[in-house]
Amino acid sequence: MKEIIVISRGPEATVSLGKGIGALLKPPDVVSLFGDFGSGKTCLIQGIVRGLGGSDEEYVRSPGYTLMNQYVGKVPIFHFDLFRINDLSEIEELNLEGYFYDDGVTVIEWAEKIHPLLPINRLDIRLVIIGEKEREITLIPRAIEHLFSLHSQISMAT
Repeated sequence: MKEIIVISRGPEATVSLGKGIGALLKPPDVVSLFGDFGSGKTCLIQGIVRGLGGSDEEYVRSPGYTLMNQYVGKVPIFHFDLFRINDLSEIEELNLEGYFYDDGVTVIEWAEKIHPLLPINRLDIRLVIIGEKEREITLIPRAIEHLFSLHSQISMAT
């Protein structure tokens, strides 16, 4: 499927985009995020969690040292932050691949660190800083049929 490029004008717009994406996700979808520090990954995940039915009060943050946070929504939401992972062998302890086929949605920050392990069916999202508050967000659905409507859904949300 063709990639979709969205320009976010600030954190609120990034959260809103995430809500639209989250509303379309279902188990066992995997969302892999690529982007530098400060590119908006956490804001996007806040929206994804809300779009999946998570509470607005749920404190969504990068897991950091814990590597994974789980949130409650319509389905379980598994949020991995792999920044501190230096080698694929460190992933074996996490049983990360088990989450790819679980009854929840998996969202992975710093997904480039485990690219060879990512499932074929996933949504890649690349975030690039283009200004103080502006971000270029590229959505690349990879073989997830129910995300074929992503383009029309995102067009309406932005």
